[in-house]
Amino acid sequence: MTQLADTAPLPLSMEAEEQTFRKVAWRLVPFLFLCYVAAYLDRVNVGFAKLQMLDDLQFSSTVYGLGAGIFFIGYVLFEVPSNIILHRVGARLWIARIMLTWGVISGLMMFVKTPTHFYVLRFLLGFSEAGFIPGVLLYLTYWFPAARRGRIVAMFLAAIPVSSIIGAPLSGWILGAFSGLWELRGWQWLFLIETIPSLVLGVIILFYLDNKVADAKWLTDDEKRIITTRLAQETGGHDELSALGDAFRSGRVWLLGVAYFCYACSIYVTSFWLPTLIKGRGVADPLHIGLLTAIPYVVGMVAMYWTNAHADRTRERRWHAAIPCVLAGAGLLLSALPGTPLVFGMLALTLATAGACTALSAFWSLPAAFLTGAAAAAGIALINSLGNLAGFASTSVIGKMSDAFGSTAPGLYLFGTVVLIGGTLVLLVPAKLVNK
Repeated sequence: MTQLADTAPLPLSMEAEEQTFRKVAWRLVPFLFLCYVAAYLDRVNVGFAKLQMLDDLQFSSTVYGLGAGIFFIGYVLFEVPSNIILHRVGARLWIARIMLTWGVISGLMMFVKTPTHFYVLRFLLGFSEAGFIPGVLLYLTYWFPAARRGRIVAMFLAAIPVSSIIGAPLSGWILGAFSGLWELRGWQWLFLIETIPSLVLGVIILFYLDNKVADAKWLTDDEKRIITTRLAQETGGHDELSALGDAFRSGRVWLLGVAYFCYACSIYVTSFWLPTLIKGRGVADPLHIGLLTAIPYVVGMVAMYWTNAHADRTRERRWHAAIPCVLAGAGLLLSALPGTPLVFGMLALTLATAGACTALSAFWSLPAAFLTGAAAAAGIALINSLGNLAGFASTSVIGKMSDAFGSTAPGLYLFGTVVLIGGTLVLLVPAKLVNK
């Protein structure tokens, strides 16, 4: 009888369940949030380094665009294998490895002298960081059921706007304040200083993260049972995919991968080109560029949390992902209009950036709703890999078009249209599959 009592499901009270998942959220999300802030800062600070780096090293916009984009080639090549390894060896060791290696390589960017140096280090940075985002998204499925995951993912991905809210003014200040110190230019100090958080957090992960619910000493046995019971209740549906091969055979996974390519174009165009677009409207001071760059991300942070909280309450996922994507595409198109004043340009860029951040966070509730186990590990990584090809395509193409036409406008028109298409593709996924 004792043995049966130990294995019987625990009656779940709403109060106990809320307290348990709140406890898990406070334990995991703020820390993973900080890790992503560091990751995103190291990924996109090249957009600010560009303001000095191109003149110092005599790089063209084409060189910059290719170097910024080649990051994603390395990222895509290793992303699926990385997530499969994480699923097998555990998040603690693997995420720590990711952060420490990308931190070292990001710091080495300060020694770039030639386009080849730039390309090689950006490729290695992508190769090192591969698997971090899909790895964390997979890790969150081990702790939170689908009905709670939208808000959790939104809070984690809020690191994208926060990294820019903090990092943009910081990067602008470093460029101006440190330039010439110890015979180093501001962009070199930028890479050196902003790599330190990744290295510190990479070490802390080894002592802080638990691979699974059963390993968490900070949870009671009853709390562990509440989590595992809730997670078990949402598995086993006939539409769910769990085997490794399911991810590669599923047309829905490939559809979401193509849609995510369109979505990701919006976030990478704004991430890598926003400082340049603001500078192009007559703002010269790096600190002022940084402060203006932060504004769209403040709006984006509020919008992404509200949208995903509303999606969790209503259990509607597709339209909450589609509408912000359409708004992001419209913002990119409006930002390309010639002869508009700074205020109009900032409103358009805010619409594009806030829409991109919101669409990105809302999107990730879709694959997590029908992928579990090994299929989740491979499927989430596959979708993210296809999407991150947009990082290479958007940055390199806009760079080349900017040199060819003397303006970023043609590139913005092109990718604004691509983003609009992405907003419609997610509506092809059956509502019953993802509205959980």
